[in-house]
Formats: sequence, structure tokens, C-alpha cells
Amino acid sequence: MLTLYSKSSGTQCNGVSRRDLLRVGGLSVLGLSLPDLLRMEAAQAAPAKARAKNVLVIYLGGGQTHHDTFDPKPDAPAEIRGKYGTIPTKLPGIRYSDQMPQMAQCNDLYTLVRSQVAGSDHHETAAQWMLTGNYGAMQGGDYPAIGAIVTHQLKPLNTLPPYVAIPRNHSFTWELGKAAWLGEQYESFKTGDPSGNGWKVPNLALQSDVKEDRLGRRKALLDSVDSLARRVEGNDNLKSMDSFYQRAAQMVLSEEARNAFDLSKESDKTKEAYGKTQRWGMQALLARRLIEADVRFVFLQYSAWDHHAKIYESCDNILKPFDQAVAALLRDMNDRGLLKDTLVAMFGDFGRTSKINKDAGRDHWAHAGSMIFAGAGVKPGQVIGSTDEKGEYVVDRGVRPPEVAATIYDALGVDYHKELQTPSGRPVPILVDAQPIHELYK
Repeated sequence: MLTLYSKSSGTQCNGVSRRDLLRVGGLSVLGLSLPDLLRMEAAQAAPAKARAKNVLVIYLGGGQTHHDTFDPKPDAPAEIRGKYGTIPTKLPGIRYSDQMPQMAQCNDLYTLVRSQVAGSDHHETAAQWMLTGNYGAMQGGDYPAIGAIVTHQLKPLNTLPPYVAIPRNHSFTWELGKAAWLGEQYESFKTGDPSGNGWKVPNLALQSDVKEDRLGRRKALLDSVDSLARRVEGNDNLKSMDSFYQRAAQMVLSEEARNAFDLSKESDKTKEAYGKTQRWGMQALLARRLIEADVRFVFLQYSAWDHHAKIYESCDNILKPFDQAVAALLRDMNDRGLLKDTLVAMFGDFGRTSKINKDAGRDHWAHAGSMIFAGAGVKPGQVIGSTDEKGEYVVDRGVRPPEVAATIYDALGVDYHKELQTPSGRPVPILVDAQPIHELYK
């Protein structure tokens, strides 16, 4: 079920309004506006210096094993190098795991960073740091995610939601990467899993069965409720929301919204290239469609990497589909010219330990990991940073969470030195003492 608005217990946001139970064609009007979706009409547009129009974050929740993917150590002892061999890539002297043949043959489309330093080996803490760029964002998610900040700072590009999560936000013990004190109006639009049989976005797909005059009558009813509520509540702030709800109604009726989520418009050949029968393949294809439809920020979650035991039983099943999906996505975006205006960033919580443990797994490791960046001016075909002979510690150009966030903000032209106001009136900078990864553009 695609969720546009949700209220969880203990939320720090503004609460649920009278609109939560009113739906236009099955889609919450409050959710569509998020609820101030259109407040971005008054927000600044991306300045001319912005490198990117859109951002796609591929998040490897759980912490992908760098030894068995992008940073193998073939000369290390068996308990470190693991069971996989290595293969050459298009870059001289750079080798990947033999489970990554497609990514090895398209690494002239992206930059590989082999020097992630997450700083924490606790899932929730590391994920919050990576998804916000702020070390203060710890248990409970007390700092807004990068996607939420972008949605707050930049106006949407059209009537589609400006921030979409496929299939949903990242989570372990609790949901991570949320809008926190910015308010739920800046939360992500959650698609659910498009690889399921007969998957559709119900709240949009059903609109083809609802005539516009019926939707118009529903909107008229909501307008009447609004008018009554304003008189009863005497809340002048509600007046500023009228244009947001008008835009919400436009989205319900919008053909572009329905088309963006409609995977049936893709050919079987394209679906096969991504992995037609694979969960990650169809999620990656939906991500491309949303970027192509000018969704500002797409969050693609690939969470299957927490391999404390029997790592190779898991990796035998997931590495090849992952390799196929991500490589197809990058190639497709490049062929369609989407990489020109879209920054793609792929990273996870952290890496994994060098030595395979007693349970035939690799544990959390905060001192090393691999990331990928592509598009929006990133110089492709290079490797930034390196780890030692065991893949345990970064020995060259460590990259930390604030630098990842600054890179994303800088690409979109978001002023990450800017201070935001919390609900209590406390000024909080978007990032503290951070700079982008400048080597990406050299």
C-alpha cells in the first residue's frame, strides 16, 4: 500500500488534521500536499550553480560486504578474501568480485569510493548518520533526512511528490531517515514493492475508474469542510493551504502521476535487462521512471546485507540480481541522458569485517566500506580512496557521512550552511562543518 501520509505514535510533528479521514479517490488530500507539499512554491528554486535537477540515492541497508563486491582482497588469507574470485574491470588494475560482472563492465559510468568511514558499527546510529549527514542524529531519528531537507528547501518540479521512497523508508528497530521535526509534510511518498504480482499504486491506479465529475464533487465536499473549519477554528494559517490542496487535487487527476508509476508501459526487453522476475530489478526500473518523470529526490532501498552468518548462502542469491539491476539502471539512465541532470549516490550503513567469523558471516565494520557516485558532473571511471591489504582501515581519503550529505546538497544547489528553525525556535544548521567530495569532479 502506497502511503502518502502516516501518523505514528510519539510523532514530533504537528499532528493529524481533520483531513486525515477525507480522501479524494482513495488518496488522502493531506497526504498529497504532504500537507504543505506546495509550500515549496514559496521556497527557493535551485540556484543556477546547481549541478543536478534530481537525486537518486540507492541505500544498501544493513551494510554491504565490500570484500565480496567492490573492494576484494585476492592476496589476503582465505578467511579474509572469502570464496569468490575476482575479475578485471574497465579500469586498469581495478578488480571486483566475480559476482559483479555487469558493474565491472560499466564502471566507466561512475566513480567508486573505496573509503567510506561511517564512524559507528551500530545499525540505527550509522544509518541515521549516513541518511542525515549529522552525527547528532541518533536513536529515534532526531534530525531530518537528506530527502526531507531537500523537499523543504526546493520547490517540486511538477505535480508528482517531490520525495519518493521505494519501497519505503529504511528501518531496523525503528523507521530511519524520516523528516523528524520538519514535520510529516516532508516525509517520503512510499511506493511499496513494485515486483509483487499485479502491483499497482492503488491510490493512483484507481483514478481511471473514477470519472472527473465524481472527483470534482469530492473536492467540492472538501472545500466545504475547509470553509466550515476555518470559520469554526478561526485559524488564519489554513488560508495559506488552499493552493496546496488545489495542487493535491491536480495530482489525483494527473495523467503524469499515473504514468510515472505505470511499469506496464515498459517493454519486456527493458524489464529483462533490469531483471524482470527480480525484486530489485523492478524497483530499479521504477526509480528510473520516477527520475525521468522529474521527481526531485528518489530513495531506493536495497536492504539485505546484514550477514552475520552464512554470508555466502545469502550472497549467492542476491549479488547477481543486485549487479544486474544497478548496472542496468546506470546504463539506462546514461542512454536516456538522465545522468546529465541526476546525481546517483549508492551507499549503506557501513562495510563488513575482514575476517569471516565462526558462523561463516561478516560482522559490522564502521572503519571501511564502498560507495558509488555518478551523474551531474561526477567524473566517471575513477576510484577515490583505498583500504589496507585486509580491507579493514582506510589508508587514503576517508569519506564520512557529512561529506556524503554535503555532496548531495551541493549538487542540487541547497545551501547546507543555512540554519533551520526547530518547532521550539532553536536554530540548527543543515550540516555542521562539512564539505562535498570535491575529488568526484576532478
